[in-house]
Amino acid sequence: MRQIVLDTETTGLEVGLGHRIIEIGCVEMIDRKLTGNHYHQYIKPQRAIDEGALAVHGITPEFLQDKPVFKGVWQAFFDYVDGAELIIHNAAFDIGFINAEMRLMSASLGKLTDYCGVLDSLELARQKHPGQKNNLDALCKRYMVDNSQRELHGALLDAEILADVYLLLTGGQVTLSFDTELTDTDESGATDIKRINANRPALKVVKADMDELQRHELKLDQLDKASAGAVWRRPD
Repeated sequence: MRQIVLDTETTGLEVGLGHRIIEIGCVEMIDRKLTGNHYHQYIKPQRAIDEGALAVHGITPEFLQDKPVFKGVWQAFFDYVDGAELIIHNAAFDIGFINAEMRLMSASLGKLTDYCGVLDSLELARQKHPGQKNNLDALCKRYMVDNSQRELHGALLDAEILADVYLLLTGGQVTLSFDTELTDTDESGATDIKRINANRPALKVVKADMDELQRHELKLDQLDKASAGAVWRRPD
């Protein structure tokens, strides 16, 4: 299973007002393991950047002046994501901007969802944590993912952070192995659960002595008096 965690930065929030993509960051996972195969590209938007957006990501028009336009990076980006499942936080936002860029190149290209599946990690988080904050910073705090470097938003950094959050949000575990005695953790933070070798010596069983049994019965007597009866003394 090939999954791509994707994030974008843009010139503003409203694609309907002609705002454009200025950065795309992608992180590849195969069978829930990070491969190290990333895609990262800055893009010259051919329009002004809103002050509000600039305050969020810090990407200036001067920095983007010598970067390629979206048409110039489209083929490499498409080759990278084609056929994968895209994991995106608030997917409608990023997919909407990418579809708009595709329309500007050619209406015949259709939509990105014609070529890729999409999983919205925000919707997934809302289902798992209803009524709670589920933005990326809140999820990092909830799942103890280090986002200390996220002073400004950046597409690749946010994709890397989201990959860690997604693995934890969906359980973390990637494989079950039964051939060694250890529990390993790979670079994604996911854990390989491994059964203890059957040849190990049996664990020692320590039974309660008479004094411990008497003190246990005394405790149950106290529970009987304070409640409707200790559940440990009720018949099955």
